[in-house]
Amino acid sequence: MSNINISLPESMKAFIEEQVAQGGYGSVSEYLQELITQDQKRKMQEHIEELLIAGLESGEAIEVNDEWWQQKRTNLINHLHQEK
Repeated sequence: MSNINISLPESMKAFIEEQVAQGGYGSVSEYLQELITQDQKRKMQEHIEELLIAGLESGEAIEVNDEWWQQKRTNLINHLHQEK
């Protein structure tokens, strides 16, 4: 693991130490790692939502059924045979 040194006002340091004690964290590092992990998950969720919205706005919806998948497989196989 790598180390990062940060400077905090005393009030924030006290808050973090309180959260560590009350939250059952083993250390300040553990608490901060949890906060960062939560932020990463939140940002990933936002990204997924953006992609879903973009997909919904990308055009007219089509029905994806067994026939559609079979056509996709056939097109892929034909494409692969043409490349040989």
